[in-house]
This record gives sequence, structure tokens and C-alpha cells, in this order.
Amino acid sequence: MESFNIDLDDINLDVVYKSFSSLQSGIPYSEELQRMSFDDAVTSDVFSPEQIRRDFPILHQRINGKPLIWFDNAATTQKPKVVIDAVARFYATDNSNIHRAAHTLAGRATDAYEKARDTVRNFIHAAAPEEIVFVRGTTEGINLIVQTYGRKYIGEGDEIIISTLDHHANIVPWQQLAKEKKARLLAIPIDDNGDIILEAYERLLGPKTKVVSFGHVNNTFGTVAPVRTMIEMARRYNARTVIDGAQSIAHTPVDVQKLDCDFFVFSGHKIYAPNGIGAVYGKRELLELLPPWQGGGNMIKDVTIEETQFNVPPARFEAGTPNVAGAVGLGAALDYVKRIGLGAIGTYEHELTEYARTRLSAIKGLHLLGNPRERVSVVSFILDGVPTIEAGQLLDKEGIALRAGHHCAQPALRRFGVEASIRPSFSFYNTKEEIDRLIEAILKVTRQAL
Repeated sequence: MESFNIDLDDINLDVVYKSFSSLQSGIPYSEELQRMSFDDAVTSDVFSPEQIRRDFPILHQRINGKPLIWFDNAATTQKPKVVIDAVARFYATDNSNIHRAAHTLAGRATDAYEKARDTVRNFIHAAAPEEIVFVRGTTEGINLIVQTYGRKYIGEGDEIIISTLDHHANIVPWQQLAKEKKARLLAIPIDDNGDIILEAYERLLGPKTKVVSFGHVNNTFGTVAPVRTMIEMARRYNARTVIDGAQSIAHTPVDVQKLDCDFFVFSGHKIYAPNGIGAVYGKRELLELLPPWQGGGNMIKDVTIEETQFNVPPARFEAGTPNVAGAVGLGAALDYVKRIGLGAIGTYEHELTEYARTRLSAIKGLHLLGNPRERVSVVSFILDGVPTIEAGQLLDKEGIALRAGHHCAQPALRRFGVEASIRPSFSFYNTKEEIDRLIEAILKVTRQAL
């Protein structure tokens, strides 16, 4: 595997500012973004992780004297040059608040923001841009749904169904609402492989079910939920469905119309976009029924001291100054992924995941957690005689960044009798050679523990 030892300051100067030579070109922002070059990796007919890696400056550095291996992708993904450039260029040339000014920069910023909204719409196949609400990420998105739909339509005795596999972000908000409204929160159990037990889910459903909210992909075992089947089952009881797409958005195609879900949420930083930006998809007819969550600028039509008339969706749910640069970066990231192709990405990442599982399972004293039928890009395990956090710290000394802890998924881990696990998670810029280095590092850690 090629070794890198490059000064980050030198990289960043070249990468972040490479597009600045065109600042005086007079080319409108959106057109210039379309002209920005992609690496050979996204224009070649052959999928090449080695070429893709050239697009990610952060990967080309050393940690503790070793080439960085980024296996913490389920927590956050790294950013390609095209995203870094898009954000830098926005701040250098077009930075402005949006929708509420008549000057040129406001127009450019508004156009860029709304173009990003349409890019999200296209990426997840929503029917209209008005069905896309920008938020800080999945957590805020679920809270928005809880505080609007949940607060309006959930009452005493109603039932909300979640899953044992879910991230805390899809447990805690519904839990709080259920306590406040005196509703019941029910959790779908999982089997010994980490798969949803559909028979148990069917038994939970009933006339009191108002909402079914669950993760498309689990962040601990990589379990892919049978989303379409679960949505169809919920429909029989007229229950609304909320899909947490944080872990699926970068790995598998999403078509919200084919799924027929009522809401779908995801975070930009899970799909190579900046932190602090994400999106909520909601069916238009539903969004129009919902009250605003926060009050402030942009979400209003008219305000008097006595009364406020609210704006239409999605503006109704985007109070205050939005993260315009984040939206621009999200649009650039989705375009980048689309150019490579989620089909090619998914095939390659599946190969990586199965290779990792095979090699890890051969290590004495290492215990894989879960073996779901359909899975993506995540492996979770524990080591005999090595505390989880200590293992993570020892692997960091080898330049390997992965997650060691409870992954904000304590109910899922406790189903397997553990409180924490070691979790490498993979992306299209990872390689089998990096997995081999992980295996070598784990063997070194286990020898030290003896």
C-alpha cells in the first residue's frame, strides 16, 4: 500500500483555493460549479478506489507516524476536493443571507441554496423541491418530525413503534413525546443475527399504531431493514412511517416515492458533505398540515403583535439564517456520489465488508457481533481480554481511526450482552490493503494483552 507523508497545510492551500483563479471570470456560481473538474475516478468506466483516494486530501497524512486509515465512516465521512472547493468558493464570492434582499449576492446565494434543494430532491427521487426541508442533520430532522407531526397527532393511548436496532436519535425524541402524551413506545425485537423479526413487528402493529419510525440501516451491525415490507405493513393500519436514512444514504439508492414513506431523513456528513447540514423529506400534503417547529425569520408571511401568518413549506420549517454554505456543499457531495454511481459504490463496499468479516473471524479471541442477511459497510466485534476503549486507543497508535464504544445504539448492543464494541466501517476510498493492516494491528494488540 502506498505510504503518504504530506504536510496538510501545503495540501489545503492547493485544494481549498484552486478554484479561486476563476473568481473574476464572471461565470455565475451554479454554472461554475458544474464546470469544476472531477478526478479520473468519477469519469472512468472502471471503479478505482486508488483514484478516488486522490480526491480526499485528509487521507494523505500520517497519524502517530503511520499512514492514516479512516475506518470511522459510520460516524462521519471525509470530504472530497470538490466539496471543499464548493464551500470555499461560496464564502469567497457569494456569501449572503437568502430570500430577503434585492442585491446581487443575495440572488446568487438564494440560487445556490435552492439549487442544492433540488439536487437533494433528485438524489432521493422526491416529487418536488418543496418536499425537502434543510436541517442540521438526522437528529434535528427526527426532532422536527416529533415536534410537528408527533405533537399534533399523537395522543394518550396511541402507540409509536421503533426498533431495537435504532440509533438513540430515533429513540429518545419519541420516548420523550410518549411520556408527555401518555402514549406507548414499542420496540421491534431482533434475532441472534441482528435482523428485524418481522413476525414480532406484525404483532406490535394495530389500530392504535400512529407512527412507525426506524433506521434504514443499522450503524452497529450494518443490518439493512426490509424497508418496503415494513412500510407496507404499517400502511394496513394507516400508520405514518419515518425512515432514518443516516446510514443508508451513502451506500444504497433511495427512492422515497417507490418506498412510499411519509418522511425520510439523513445527514450530509454521512455522505461526504459538510457537518451541520441534512434534509427531511416529507410528503407535500403532510408538510402542509403541520405547524412550524421554530419561530423567526423566513418562516412567516406576516407578523403583527397579535398574530402571525406562517409561510408555506419548506420555508415554514426553516426559521432563521440557514446553513447556505452547508447546503451548497451537500449539493456538491451528492453530485460527486451520483457521478461515481451508488451501484458501483455498493458493490465495492460489500466486497470490502465481506473481506473484513472473513479475515476478522479467523482471529482467535475476536468475536463478531451480528450476522444480518443483508448488510452494508459495518463490522462490529469485541476482543477477549482487551477493553473496548483501550483497543481503540491502541489501534489509533497504528494510525487506524475507528469507533470504540456504544455507537449511540445501546439497546442493539445489549441485545448481544455487551455494552460496547469495536466498529470499523468502510467507504469507497478504503482498500483491502487497509483491512490487512487492521488485521496486523489487532494481532499486535491481542499479543500485547497476553
